[in-house]
Amino acid sequence: PDDDLHGLAAVTNKYLIAQCFFAHSVQLLINAADVLGKKEDVETYSNLLKDIKSAFLKEFVTPNGILVSETQTAYTLALNFDMLPEEMRTETAKRLADNVALYNDHLTTGFLGTPYLCNVLSRFGYDSVAYKLLLQETYPSWLYPVKMGATTIWERWDGIKKRDSSFQNVMMNSFNHYAYGTIGDWMYRVMAGLSEDAPGFKKIRIMPHIGKGITSAKANLQTYYGKAGSAWEIHNNQLVLSVEVPANTTASIFIPAKNADAITEGGKSLSGNKELKFAGREGAYIKVETGSGNYVFKVNL
Repeated sequence: PDDDLHGLAAVTNKYLIAQCFFAHSVQLLINAADVLGKKEDVETYSNLLKDIKSAFLKEFVTPNGILVSETQTAYTLALNFDMLPEEMRTETAKRLADNVALYNDHLTTGFLGTPYLCNVLSRFGYDSVAYKLLLQETYPSWLYPVKMGATTIWERWDGIKKRDSSFQNVMMNSFNHYAYGTIGDWMYRVMAGLSEDAPGFKKIRIMPHIGKGITSAKANLQTYYGKAGSAWEIHNNQLVLSVEVPANTTASIFIPAKNADAITEGGKSLSGNKELKFAGREGAYIKVETGSGNYVFKVNL
């Protein structure tokens, strides 16, 4: 409502946003200086980054970890750019997930928060919330425009209104806009699980996140070494994970399974496959190291 008596307008303090992106910019500068071997610059800007994050805590965060803007964008940016000390992050991530639930599993982010929202949720163990947002069909959501006939990404969540099919303000209502399309990054890196472990995909990381409502996902990327791919499908209570690792690269593959004995590749157990190296367990995953090739892992769920 216009009077916002319930306080659900989800407006984020612009200075909070600016401080987060200030930190992000400085971090990028530190990373570049580190690669170039400029140790003095690394030290100078690392000190600046500490001051930026300290100021953020003093200005925008209560001692109990509540942000002055209790919005999805505020919590997403604070977590994505590591603005908070580690001991505060778990509770802050819960506040973000609770905020999504408050809006009946809808996002309230705009151009600045949307690119990071689902990535942050998955990073802190809320894959189920990220999947709910991905599959939400009512406004505001990614599938609302699809249900309204969209074949491109809109600039506004409600570029065409369902009530009477009228357009949003023509001053800002593109029907071919990138910003909200950033969910594709999450779909590649998290849902399909295809990402880089070293610059240029010299080493590849395959770590699919399986979620309710999706029974298959497939992603391919043409790297300098050739095509890298990750595809998974659930059928008859079995997970099939197909991986393509290009020549002259290596890969760390994370397979969601209770134990290594539950996994086969090419019909063989992991222990009986000399091309694969069992590398232990990480959380809910069994980690396998391998070189180039095509692999098909099967896990009974």
